[in-house]
Amino acid sequence: MYRIIFRNEDGTEKKIDANLGDNVLELAQTAGVDIDAPCGGAGTCGKCRAKLMSGTVESTRNIHLPDDEYDDGWRLVCQSEVCGDATFWVPATAGSFKKGIQTADLSTPEELERYERGISAIFETGINRGCKETGMGVAVDIGTTTVTAAMIDLSNGKVVGKASSGNGQIRYGADVINRIINQGKPGGVDKLRSAVREETLVPIIDELCKQAGIENSQITRCVIAGNTTMEHLFLGEDAESIRLEPFVPAFLEMHDKTAQDVGLPMSPEAPVLFAPNVGSYVGGDIAAGVLASLLWDSDEMTLFVDLGTNGELVFGNSDFMLCCACSAGPAFEGGDISCGMRATDGAIQACKIDPETMEPTFDIIGNGNPVGLCGSGLIDTVAELFKCGIISAKGKFAREGERIRYSEYGTGEYVLAFASESATGSDITINETDLDNFIRAKGAIFSAIRSMLDSLGMTVDMIDRVMIAGGIGSGINISNAITIGMLPKIPEDRYSYIGNSSLTGACAMLLSDDAASDIFDLGRAMTYIELSTHPGYMDEFVASCFIPHTDASLFE
Repeated sequence: MYRIIFRNEDGTEKKIDANLGDNVLELAQTAGVDIDAPCGGAGTCGKCRAKLMSGTVESTRNIHLPDDEYDDGWRLVCQSEVCGDATFWVPATAGSFKKGIQTADLSTPEELERYERGISAIFETGINRGCKETGMGVAVDIGTTTVTAAMIDLSNGKVVGKASSGNGQIRYGADVINRIINQGKPGGVDKLRSAVREETLVPIIDELCKQAGIENSQITRCVIAGNTTMEHLFLGEDAESIRLEPFVPAFLEMHDKTAQDVGLPMSPEAPVLFAPNVGSYVGGDIAAGVLASLLWDSDEMTLFVDLGTNGELVFGNSDFMLCCACSAGPAFEGGDISCGMRATDGAIQACKIDPETMEPTFDIIGNGNPVGLCGSGLIDTVAELFKCGIISAKGKFAREGERIRYSEYGTGEYVLAFASESATGSDITINETDLDNFIRAKGAIFSAIRSMLDSLGMTVDMIDRVMIAGGIGSGINISNAITIGMLPKIPEDRYSYIGNSSLTGACAMLLSDDAASDIFDLGRAMTYIELSTHPGYMDEFVASCFIPHTDASLFE
């Protein structure tokens, strides 16, 4: 038996006994050490870095860890195995997924105003306010990356508390597929359920009660909206069928649950309502978002796009609703990008590049020097590189300069910040592999839009409006998203950002028995397309994997 010590940058430490050959990342997860691992431990993201201070481990060199850093003691813990006692130093950035992530959680006046407009609009459609319960209610949006919640006084609809946190499940992978795989491992059901419930949601509920000055027992109603996988993992339901053909979830609708049933610190008999799932990859968060979008109450042809760790889309109006999800991967949350990160302190959220000098200027979240690129900054950077002629339509570098360099294998990269300019002490770069991953992600979004329209015999110019939801959507430069071929070329005044529509829809369910009933009708009315088996989708996807597209006329 060996002893592994994880010493955090803040001075705290965790110790755990280990056996020969144990994986160090898995030990960290068991010990409750916050180390981000977007790829789920596959060794493909390079994010789970910790410094070996003493002892030894069996660890392979990795393309994401330069030789000089490896020689200095840095290791990817997912690629390290126990062979003796060892002590690791864990930087604060390793746990940034747990705190400080920017998300639409009603924490700003703009978000609160947007929420209040959205709630008023829902009830102006004729849906009646009012529910059986009195006291306080909690609405929750369980996202793959973040969990946001609001506490509402059921007597008057006033928001009396709001809180958010990174989803504790992130340590088991950035995307739902990795989460499902981890759930299938021994003890995985309990680990994943505990990570989102005890580790994430229970503290959020305690914080809401503190803000409102009430006891947990005064919470008498709860609504949860999450994607299909999140709802399964929260309830401890087997999610394996979600990722395997014929892609049929264990449930689409869940009824008659109480706080006691699901283990939440509330009045034991408080009903816990779940927004309905529509398909394997279109869940209750989208059903709640569609309720808030009001596309079901409009004659206008509306495209609803929820951009997060997953990309989900709904197209239609009061006559029909077609929906799908695209496998954009975690690129928009910083996964699969060497300098990628979530939207937290130090993230470059906007970027401009001088077309002559190729020098970049940034807008960085928080104070200080840059740490990496979040989703909105990534979109800007790729668009700027393309507009300046620095990269080609294939994402290959086409110019020479101080900030452009090539590896010994001929792979090009652009230096966003040299080591002296960054907060990490290392160069922040975007390379051709990153560009390939991003182009596939943006191509998945646009090809999904085109596939839905093609199945209806429609074209992008028939879209009357585009409503963008989700945390990433708030910072997107629409012009740049069109430039790179991620969103369709239509007048920009047709685009609008509607905030966290999932949370808004969940709040409407909280305040109204009618809304809580009607949302199930909405879910059943949506036609779900499984793109992986949809004829013609792969052709659309391949055509979209260029900047902006193989058919440039679509963006002229």
